Amino acid sequence: MSDTPLVRSEAAGNGWVRLFLDRPPANILTMAVCDALQSALADAVVRPGTKLISIEGAGPNFSYGASVEEHAPDRVREMLPAFHRLIGAMLDTTCPTAAIIRGRCLGGGLEVALACDLVFASADARLGVPEISLGVFPPAAAALLPLRIGASRASRAILTGEPLPAAWWDAAGLVAATAATNDLDAYVHHWFETFMAPRSAVALRHAAVASRAVLRDRALPALQNLERQYLDELMLTHDAAEGCAAFLEKRAPAWRNG
Repeated sequence: MSDTPLVRSEAAGNGWVRLFLDRPPANILTMAVCDALQSALADAVVRPGTKLISIEGAGPNFSYGASVEEHAPDRVREMLPAFHRLIGAMLDTTCPTAAIIRGRCLGGGLEVALACDLVFASADARLGVPEISLGVFPPAAAALLPLRIGASRASRAILTGEPLPAAWWDAAGLVAATAATNDLDAYVHHWFETFMAPRSAVALRHAAVASRAVLRDRALPALQNLERQYLDELMLTHDAAEGCAAFLEKRAPAWRNG
């Protein structure tokens, strides 16, 4: 087993803490990675003077999402609440947060980004929630997407599962800014030095909690209900189990439509 941390933390200076999902190229969000990210987030919050916590993927991609193996019927009742605890911790955190997205940001990866205050993306990034192709749906995205981009756009993303370009998410209002892949680091650094570094860390923390309050207060109760629907209704169907099995066995799913 590798001794490399699942989530790497870097102090970027002036109160910016960068957290990297460090299992490239896919940066799969296993339960262990979710626990490590939640712990790294908590550590960053208590550092004196933290003004921004960013989450990024090491390597070419942000994240391909949660582990499909952990979506299996015998593991999902442990996996899904663990993942949703991470989302809740992100919505409850007292620091401003940002997702910095390169490459693919799919499934649970996009749900993590949705729980951040700000999203920056490379122009060639593609973001989506492809869970429908596995016979399931993304509960955290279902709770957060309508609040962040509106019901119609959220329905398109969730019902089709299509990975959409960063420009689409920019137009939808989720992405704060895009930049060429090679320029993204420099862009975010300049943005941070211009808009965050000169501000009071105390004021930024209060502003982050305040600006997130309505999203948090509406999304978390919805997420609890969606988790129950997922575990107690959807996961009892043939098609939910079949979608996961077909993916792992690298074959087309045989839906029963029930």
